[in-house]
Amino acid sequence: MEALTIPPVDLALIAPLLVVVTWATGLLLVDTFFIPVGRKKLTGYLAIAGLVVAGLVGLPLWGVSGSTFGGMVRLDPFALTLTWVFLLIGILSITMSLDYLPCQDIEQGEYYPLIMFAVSGMILLAQGADLIVLFLGIETLSITLYILTGFAYPRLTSEEAAMKYLVLGAFAAGFFVYGIALIFGATGSTRLSEIGAYAAGRDLGDTNLTLLLGGAAMVLIAFSFKAALAPFHMWIPDVYQGSPTPVAAFMSVGTKGGALAALVRLLFEALPTLNEYWLPVLAGLTALTMVVGNLGAIAQMDVKRMLAYSSIGHAGYVMLGVMVAGEQRGPEAFIFYILVYALSNLGAFAVLIALEHQGEEAWQLDDFAGLYQRQPLLAVAMAIFMFSLAGVPPTAGFMAKFYALTAAWEGGLPWLALVGVLTSAIAAFFYLRVIIRMFMTEPEGEPAPELNRGLTIDIVVAAAGTIIIGLIPAPIFALVERSAVALGG
Repeated sequence: MEALTIPPVDLALIAPLLVVVTWATGLLLVDTFFIPVGRKKLTGYLAIAGLVVAGLVGLPLWGVSGSTFGGMVRLDPFALTLTWVFLLIGILSITMSLDYLPCQDIEQGEYYPLIMFAVSGMILLAQGADLIVLFLGIETLSITLYILTGFAYPRLTSEEAAMKYLVLGAFAAGFFVYGIALIFGATGSTRLSEIGAYAAGRDLGDTNLTLLLGGAAMVLIAFSFKAALAPFHMWIPDVYQGSPTPVAAFMSVGTKGGALAALVRLLFEALPTLNEYWLPVLAGLTALTMVVGNLGAIAQMDVKRMLAYSSIGHAGYVMLGVMVAGEQRGPEAFIFYILVYALSNLGAFAVLIALEHQGEEAWQLDDFAGLYQRQPLLAVAMAIFMFSLAGVPPTAGFMAKFYALTAAWEGGLPWLALVGVLTSAIAAFFYLRVIIRMFMTEPEGEPAPELNRGLTIDIVVAAAGTIIIGLIPAPIFALVERSAVALGG
């Protein structure tokens, strides 16, 4: 019997991931035994500290490229840059939750470690170089989100949202597993590089080619579900509306970032020679996603549902960079768009939280009426986020859309870039509608919304980032360019 060989493990290459997982596990125990009820904010502060430490641990790894666990996990600047973006998403999401949870009477300490575990799943997706690792990453992210979606129990909308997400997520997981089985049957490996080498270096034959394409199609369906690409987006509006608002905010950027980061690796490490098959399919899905998301948002009078449909449209713009990630500008556009979208969308959700009252929601468009007269700074911040999501200069959203559309145009997809321009014009309608309601109508209902310290920090950081990156994009461009060089290499 052949002895089991354990591959060498270099823990330094997964240091940020290791810190997040270890910290979250320890925090669960600390919260259970040492932090009393009513002081769970302390758990949140410790979770933020853990994410900051994970980001600092990654600093010495900049420029390092290598793999561990037998090539199943890889670290390069592409993965490291995305890791920092994911950690920032986790920090902002926890910050906006600190006062939201006790206000909604759903404060439990487990919430914060769950956010950390979700971030660890996103990091694993960025570093995964094997289908099994990608599956572990996507399930780590998904399982934590199933729980977080239902965190407002016993609120019925929250329970319903969690159940819908769980059932549909289970279908997506099934597609992923069957896809892995078919790909393994065709190539004899689950390692992305080995699948790519097999597909490029041999005559697959009709049977193996059919198996490989069938498996790839199933895995793509699973990723499309997680990233909310049309027509796999149907769960988004109901799940976002039923979830606690900080969870919806986290999902809107976290699932897209993690799933599409893994999709980039899959397409350009395992399936680059089969792009004649997957490129037309993904291009069609991307065009459909941009159209469906933006047209769906027009009809919404509930701003939370509007942001849900808007997130579908933005998944299409992110895909513009994903499909041309084999070119220099592709991964640059992808990372830049994820960062900018995270700042703008988390900021918009933070404003939404500020408008919520204890135990009830205030998400209707009319609730924004006269916001400028009630809370001028909040209205100005919301206007910045709306302009950025619409892609209006000089906000960061304009630079992100310009970068993504340019990447698609130069990558040989000019028709898709034109679809992006047209749908961006449609999107401007529903974003401007919110701004008009805030600045040009008389106040209705409640007086000035309350702003706590966590929300204030979130909104200030997001608004400042949106403006500064829009006005001075060069440092971020330089960072993502260096990340993209490593991916291409």
